Amino acid sequence: MAARIPSFTHFLASYAPDLLPAGFGREAIVLPAGSGGSDVIKTLPRATTIVAAACQRGVVLAGDRRSTAGNMIAKRDVEKVFRSDEYSAMGIAGVASVGLEFVRLFQVELEHYEKMEGRPLSLEGKANRLATMIRGNLGGALQGLAVVPLFAGYDEAAGTGRIFSYDVAGGPYEEHRFHSIGSGSVFANSSLKKLYSDDMQVNDAVLACVQALYDAADDDSATGGPDLTRRIFPVIATITDDGFRRLPDAESAEYAQEVVDSRMRSPDGPLAQLRGTS
Repeated sequence: MAARIPSFTHFLASYAPDLLPAGFGREAIVLPAGSGGSDVIKTLPRATTIVAAACQRGVVLAGDRRSTAGNMIAKRDVEKVFRSDEYSAMGIAGVASVGLEFVRLFQVELEHYEKMEGRPLSLEGKANRLATMIRGNLGGALQGLAVVPLFAGYDEAAGTGRIFSYDVAGGPYEEHRFHSIGSGSVFANSSLKKLYSDDMQVNDAVLACVQALYDAADDDSATGGPDLTRRIFPVIATITDDGFRRLPDAESAEYAQEVVDSRMRSPDGPLAQLRGTS
């Protein structure tokens, strides 16, 4: 502990590298040719689809609950949206087990930095730190163990919500207004293009995100829609000037029920109003 290392990952790599996942400061796992390892990787549970939308006083982050293994549903109620710290959160798409390691390590990373430096990282600093961690997993990603997070938070300095996306080499890329990742992202983004408006209230942004996840599930088999029978609903989090808040299941259920009821009347969802029409 003599050296003051603000990065927990670097500290662990120096003193106990065996505790880090493969690729984070130590040699990545190499699959022998003909071992069948690539076939195993294809059957690992994978997480999809995450959406984020900026709103007044912050940002909304939401994810569906389905994970798939090949053409099978691996789990119906997996969680893909997590608190990073008081003013940020991340959603994961990709290999679920590796994604959970990212989440736990990043949470400790931010806590460790704050304890060592006596102040939290800026939101942009958090985004850049996450980019470094993703880049450290590049060897695993090239073997099929890829994880691509969507990071969002409230920027206390700017007084606004911000969204960051990544590629497997690290990124990061700041997204404006809204963004989606995962297998259903094309459909979710298309939905948000029609539903999103600047300076949305928090509850309106939550509803737009749930509508987008419903549209993604409508066209992407790897994305799960609201399951009213099993009482499984999207995980929804808001990050505002009041901090991180995960919506209780009962509140998420209300938004999901509203969307399902509206789809009973209009299966393709709400229509976007064209300029000049009433």
